[in-house]
Formats: sequence, structure tokens, C-alpha cells
Amino acid sequence: MKELVVISGKGGTGKTSLTACLAALTEDKVLADCDVEAPDLHLLLAPAIQQREAFIGGTLAHINSAACTGCGQCIHACRFRAISLAGPANEFVDYTASIHAMDCEGCAACTAVCATYAITMQPRTTGEWYVSTTRFGPMVHARLQIGQGNSGKLVSQVRREARRVAKESGAALVLTDGPPGIGCPVIASIGGATLVLIVVEPTVSSVHDLRRAAEMVRHFRVPGAVCLNKCDLAPELADEVEAETVRLKMPLLGRIPYDETIVESQLAAASLIEHAPESPAGRAVCELHAVLMQHLAGGNGHGMTT
Repeated sequence: MKELVVISGKGGTGKTSLTACLAALTEDKVLADCDVEAPDLHLLLAPAIQQREAFIGGTLAHINSAACTGCGQCIHACRFRAISLAGPANEFVDYTASIHAMDCEGCAACTAVCATYAITMQPRTTGEWYVSTTRFGPMVHARLQIGQGNSGKLVSQVRREARRVAKESGAALVLTDGPPGIGCPVIASIGGATLVLIVVEPTVSSVHDLRRAAEMVRHFRVPGAVCLNKCDLAPELADEVEAETVRLKMPLLGRIPYDETIVESQLAAASLIEHAPESPAGRAVCELHAVLMQHLAGGNGHGMTT
């Protein structure tokens, strides 16, 4: 089983649209959407959820108001200002401590200072993950609850389940839509991948974004390659991006022109390959797909050339 992860140095480069196109072109695969904070692959693939599971991503302080003396020590210990004397009365005091769930970071400092052991840490549901069916095959995806931090744990859960589904179904490939940026969620999405495809566009920040993403991929010793999207919008900047791929010794596997049919396909909730496969961008994506499949079939991605 091999794994292709599509990432970008920032949002808005066309990463998810490209992943949907690759999903339409690739046989024998399982899809994974690891952008759990702002997922949108489902908008194009319309998954039908078959399995829904809660994700326990941390802990939340809980106060037993009957045992609280209202001393306020927990309030002073909480650096996140998640506790106040707004709880119900008991036989000791008129006001007890109360936890503001949205502000609690689960650090447990309050439990260390509570003389009556009225505070305990309890498991906290921070999101959900799903196993679904789509017209292109199985898909594993997730969604964080509003305001919850993403350390990469939910991303790792999505990848584990995608690999499990692929193993059980005998699929040869896991095709992953990764998160944007270079933070913990992205790191969690690329470890051990067969190939990471970095999608960039010809903008002022593209070279910087590409450099950061490439350094991250190289640091974790994962084979990487580049796709230049909207390549004809700014030819000089496109040339600069291509020169940077040479300097980084990272192969440029595809160039996709700007094409208004991509917007039309999104409005139709379809991939470009379904909507307009013979469009300039559609043909470019098909060429990119053929190159990607050759590299994946040839091994782990090492030894690629521009």
C-alpha cells in the first residue's frame, strides 16, 4: 500500500480541487481528508457517512460543587481564566467554582491546588471522524468542534483509519488531502508517506511557501514533488517558482494553467475531470496524474528528476 499526500504552503492554491481530480482518475484507492479544521473535500465528493465516531482529544476540568469550599485557589492557579465563582451554592458557601469549558485547556493545574479534591479531569470530545462512501470509493474524514485546538491527533486518527480501510479492502493507494501550512496537522499528515505533492501558485509568497514546505518534507525524510497551479497567471513569478524547485532539488511534475472551467466544476459540486476533462486544465491534470502514477509505481519516490 502506498500513500500520496497533497499539501500546500498556504490555503487557496487549489490543493483540494486537484485532490478531487486525482480521486476521479485513480482506481483502487481510499481517500482521506486530513484538513480537519476546515475540511472541504466533502463539498466535491458528497460522502455518505457509514460510520461516525467521537474523537477524544483532551481533558476538561470538572468541579464537584458539593465538595467545593469556594476558596478560589483554583482561580488563581488557572492561567487561562477558565474558572470563576459562578457555581451553585452548597452547605458551605453561597458560590462555588465553575469551569468555562471554552477556555479550559486541560492543564490540570486546578486539581493540584484543590484542598478538597473537588476538581477532576474528564475525557473531552473535541471532534468526530467518519468513514464514508463516495462515487470514487471509500473516504475517511473528520471535523473538529468549534474552538478546539488541532495538535495533529485527529489527523493521525484519520490516517490510521484510512490505512485500515485500505488494508481491509485491498486498495493499493491512500490518496490524502492534507492541511495547508507547515504546522502540527501537516506534519501528522505526511509522516511515512510514499510521496508528498506540494501545490504552489505564481504569487509573491509562493517561493517562500514552497521553501518552507520543502524544508519540512525534507526534514521528515519524505519524498516530495511540486505541482505549479495557475501557472500562466504571472509568468515571471512562475519562472521564479520553477527556479526554486531546481534549487531545492525537488521535481516539478506538473504545470496546470488557469481555467475558468474549474470554477464551473466547483459550482456544479464536481471535479474538473467529471465536468470538463478536455479543458486545458483538465488535460494538464491528466498528464500530472500519469506522471504521479509512474513515480508511485516506480518505488518510494527517491531519485526523481526535474
